[in-house]
Amino acid sequence: MTSPTDPAPAGPPPARRPLTLLPLDLGRGFLIGLTELVPGVSGATIALIVGLYTQLLRSAHHVVEAGKALLRGGGWSGFRRELAQVDWRLIIPVIAGMGGAVLLLAGPIHHLVESYPLSALGLFFGIVLVGISAPLRMVRWSVPPGVDLILLFGAGFVTAFVLTGLGGGGDQTDPHLLIVFLAAAVAICALIIPGVSGSFLLLAMGLYAPTLQAVSELDFVYIGVFAAGAATGLISVVQLVLRALERIPRFTVVLMAGLMAGSLRALWPWQDESARYSTGDIGVPLLFMVVGAAFVLLMMVLDARAAKANVDKQD
Repeated sequence: MTSPTDPAPAGPPPARRPLTLLPLDLGRGFLIGLTELVPGVSGATIALIVGLYTQLLRSAHHVVEAGKALLRGGGWSGFRRELAQVDWRLIIPVIAGMGGAVLLLAGPIHHLVESYPLSALGLFFGIVLVGISAPLRMVRWSVPPGVDLILLFGAGFVTAFVLTGLGGGGDQTDPHLLIVFLAAAVAICALIIPGVSGSFLLLAMGLYAPTLQAVSELDFVYIGVFAAGAATGLISVVQLVLRALERIPRFTVVLMAGLMAGSLRALWPWQDESARYSTGDIGVPLLFMVVGAAFVLLMMVLDARAAKANVDKQD
């Protein structure tokens, strides 16, 4: 996995990604898009787990810088120079996979979560629980974390725990397009910051169901305004997170891990203490937890082997 402490100045274009990885990258993008549809699960969390987080973040950074080059009047040379740094062989299939998941599964996923809530929550609880270690693996630990890092983990935990408790509001029936724009700018942060679910933020603001409905019905006005808001939020957040990963990597990854841990509140299957659950209501979600955890462990093993093979090839 690429170290986040490496600087990201303009330089030679990234190495050409083998086309043999295209199906895998499509699948990774599909999985990220799929999880963005589920309240309580962050797409950035899955990007971390499948080993694409820093690559996607750096490519997004260069796209933002290309746009800035045009706005500053730097001409097409600066624009082309920044875009040359983007790993398009990774970005295009990942975006295509994400878009396919959103367009194809927005309705079915909403139905699945409503029809089998305990099993769906159990699956994603297992994924995120084991995935908490993903950001911590991004840096080398020569000494155990100190008190400052432990307190920062706790702050991230409390922040996400509180945010995931705000989802009790009702849906807005006819939201104003300005509200849609602002909500998208906030929710897109979940694509960059692990542990904060964009879907759950939309749920808290009463825009989760209206947004899914707009996608299902191809309401291009709503979708266009939402996309514009998301782009605005993305431009501001990408550089902030990338700079933090470069300058204070250990503090950043510990905060990410705390946010992921706190977000587990939204994924705990048995949140209704007044309900009585049968053996199947307990055993099946537990089975899905194990499946989710096993999936993450498998992805981490594959990512570690790929990183080792890459290092051996460079040597």
